[in-house]
Amino acid sequence: MMKNIDWAKLPFGYYPTDYNLRCSFKDGKWGEVEVHTDPNIPMHMAATCLHYGQEGFEGLKAYRCPDGKVRVFRMEENAARLQSTARGLVMAEVPTELFCDMVTRAVQLNEEYIPPYETGATLYIRPLLIGTAAQVGVRPSDEFLFVVFVTPVGPYFKGGFKANPYVIIRDYDRSAPLGTGCYKVGGNYAASLKANTIARSKGYACEFYLDAKEKKYMDECGAANFFGIKGNTYVTPKSTSILPSVTNKSLMQLAEDLGMTVERRPIPEEELATFEEAGACGTAAVISPISYIDDLETGKRYSFGEEPGPKSKRLYDKLRNIQYGIEPDIHGWTKVVIG
Repeated sequence: MMKNIDWAKLPFGYYPTDYNLRCSFKDGKWGEVEVHTDPNIPMHMAATCLHYGQEGFEGLKAYRCPDGKVRVFRMEENAARLQSTARGLVMAEVPTELFCDMVTRAVQLNEEYIPPYETGATLYIRPLLIGTAAQVGVRPSDEFLFVVFVTPVGPYFKGGFKANPYVIIRDYDRSAPLGTGCYKVGGNYAASLKANTIARSKGYACEFYLDAKEKKYMDECGAANFFGIKGNTYVTPKSTSILPSVTNKSLMQLAEDLGMTVERRPIPEEELATFEEAGACGTAAVISPISYIDDLETGKRYSFGEEPGPKSKRLYDKLRNIQYGIEPDIHGWTKVVIG
């Protein structure tokens, strides 16, 4: 059974589902997993997540496939990244087994909300880890809550896989080289809201940041990693301020599988002029091809074509086909959770 939802018109936003799962960390250990129907979390007003930003989260998806099964993509990688975030923000690490079990159960309990194949919609999964101890001193919490909820979503960008314009905004930094950019925490996104609002008001899909230290190298946009393609080479930035994207990691492996050379290194802004294709990549959009990138300060425009490039399209199709169980999953990335 599936809910009577107009799947093709779903935005990329929150749509209520029936169940969420929670597990608390107290007295040095994780407790029992609880199933909840209430989307609200009772929380002390002095919780560390509210005052000192002690929180981290993940984003991954479940796919209803043409063979009737439901698959989740690389959830162990998301578990590992949340563990890295927990270490960086001095939070209790969620064990991989607990993480995967709660993700799996959240999908299974909300099976009716998993969109049908070929509707352009998917089931988005949001694991969230927050510090809950009440204190006003600046120090790490010793109590935490781990929550997993799901929601059906449409494409991140309207129209799905099509080229969008982006813009370099120099007046704002998303993260510093030795800051929290390599962790998936709300503060990084809060730091991007102003620049993102400016970019959208000027007609761009999203903003791009240069490195905070020298303002010379491509960093990432507010919600995704960057990659460029020249010849048969896939190039993506390397920096301590960039979130290690599971999607980008997968695309790098697929590029190598297709015989491409992969380079992960600093990318000077002027090198954009040498790329034949460019894109932003992440769980939400998979790949968002870039039509052009404007630099508002210098007036330069780096163009990559109004249509998605052939190599970006091939990588996009291959990754999506693996996620939907259409092509062989030779790397063991997907897990069947229903079917």
